[in-house]
Amino acid sequence: MSLNIVAFPAAALPRRWPLLLGACAVAACALLPVASAAQTHPIFVLNSLDANVSVIDPKTMTEVQRIATGKEPHHVYLTPDEKSLIVANASGDSLTFIDPKTAQVQRTLRGILDPYQLRFSPDLKWLVTAANRLNHVDIYRWDGKDPTLVKRIATGKTPSHIWIDSKSTTAFVTMQDSDELVAIDIASQSLKWRIKTGAMPADVFGTPDDKHLLVALTGSNGVDVFDVSGPAPKLAKRIKTGDGAHAFRALGDKRHLFVSNRVVNTVSKIDLQTLETLESFAVPGGPDCMDVSSDGKLLYVTSRWAKKLTVIDLQTKKISRQVNVGKSPHGVWTLDHAARF
Repeated sequence: MSLNIVAFPAAALPRRWPLLLGACAVAACALLPVASAAQTHPIFVLNSLDANVSVIDPKTMTEVQRIATGKEPHHVYLTPDEKSLIVANASGDSLTFIDPKTAQVQRTLRGILDPYQLRFSPDLKWLVTAANRLNHVDIYRWDGKDPTLVKRIATGKTPSHIWIDSKSTTAFVTMQDSDELVAIDIASQSLKWRIKTGAMPADVFGTPDDKHLLVALTGSNGVDVFDVSGPAPKLAKRIKTGDGAHAFRALGDKRHLFVSNRVVNTVSKIDLQTLETLESFAVPGGPDCMDVSSDGKLLYVTSRWAKKLTVIDLQTKKISRQVNVGKSPHGVWTLDHAARF
């Protein structure tokens, strides 16, 4: 593959699922104009089986650069100072720091064991990572530049995704292969409770009032909703979305939440007030992680089995563009995004 290397101007401001290829054929679509006027910074797509990151120009919606990382980059998170995008390389036991404006690699931090997923606490003092293959959760203290390991906590089988409450007191982590949700007290780095979930829990998302947690069930067809407002969690309801419910992304209006249904090839929109599914629309190729443009007009979705980034027009709910990327694209992120909560 021959790619032009483009540097974006620094002055510009702001159990693992089998490849169900037979069920994930990509429908043909017209490549319509898709660039959002609000997008000026690159879009990053993590190619988990290529050990690199695709950099996409938001104006032309073409891949312009590949950034080498460690093995199995799956998820990303912005540092509290918003100067670095951290790519977590699970099998590479490392973190790659990238400038979110220019797409230049800043540094690589090694010795971080199996950082499959990661999240900073809202008070910006803690970094939590989930070790998907090694069955532990690590709590790091963040000094503004580097993480320092405080405690390694053995959990259930295959820790997957993390949510931290708005008060930065509790980290909630799904256990993909033991079908559990666990709560960890951050200050004492100790387990508070665990509760059974539906099959193969993946992403987890908390409502703005910290009362409910939504857990996507990749081994089922919906989302478990837990009431975590009391001392013990309670299953409140299950929301049906579609087979292979996997990843969440807030629309940015504090009311609506998207969930990707990786098996049935749809994305569903959930009302966080009524806890009901409002609508579902087609997204081909095993939709996985998502991001929303800052103007709320576009949904960027990694089509995991099709090696593409799929762009959805949120007004029409139709595909506007698909961009070729690498193998098994997972995380997607851009600095020009709608609010995440």
